[in-house]
Amino acid sequence: MALNIHDIDETQAPLLDHLLELRTRLLRCIVALGLTFCVCLYFANDIFGFLVRPLTAAFPPGQGRLVYTKLYEAFFVELKVALFAAFFVSFPIIANQLWAFVAPGLYAKEKRAFLPFLIATPVLFTSGAALAYYVVMPTAFRWFLGFEGTRGGLKLEALPGTGDYLALVMQFILAFGISFLLPVLLLLLNRAGIVTRAQLSGARRYVIVAIVAVAAVITPPDVVSQLMLAIPMLILFEGSLLVMWLGERRDAKDKANEAAASTDLAELP
Repeated sequence: MALNIHDIDETQAPLLDHLLELRTRLLRCIVALGLTFCVCLYFANDIFGFLVRPLTAAFPPGQGRLVYTKLYEAFFVELKVALFAAFFVSFPIIANQLWAFVAPGLYAKEKRAFLPFLIATPVLFTSGAALAYYVVMPTAFRWFLGFEGTRGGLKLEALPGTGDYLALVMQFILAFGISFLLPVLLLLLNRAGIVTRAQLSGARRYVIVAIVAVAAVITPPDVVSQLMLAIPMLILFEGSLLVMWLGERRDAKDKANEAAASTDLAELP
């Protein structure tokens, strides 16, 4: 049967409403990021000072320093610091807007299933970033500075640049923060029926190789940082398998209860 113009307009209306709502949500995210960027730019020196503390602690007292070899480098470092901090500060608002856009299209059961992942994402990312800042970075920086000394009668001294140091810190924080989201990814794939616990458990040796390879790629090229990322990722992988096993037991118990209840109803006169 032919579709008239009136029917076409009615089918397009919901799509246009969704696109308009998406535009509104994205604009709110951009505004939130812009406002937090302005605030963070005002405190950029203090934020960068916080990021520099692991390097300061790695140097002998009063001997460490940062340099910049380009006249504009310090200015752009402040901009990057402000943008980096603004993303973290505004992330709850951005996540809330994305959830508000997606949630109306989900059933109540799907909302209850998805909400724990939404809560776990910032918690796991923050845990990874904290591990990088408080444990990995100080250890790695002390190891890097251990190469100072004398070579061929010349003094070998570390003079880290502000831009290079910020890039290294961002690499550490993002690498550990994103890697700690591994359980969220695995559990989502499991809930979607794409992978099972048995498949992941059977592929454990390949997962270990993949984790070590990823840790070697996304961290600075030193063994200490790679091991400090690979070991927690392996623990998170095993923890994900444990959560899947507990979920399977709960689902099996629920199905057994439902089957028992159905049997009892069938036996009623």
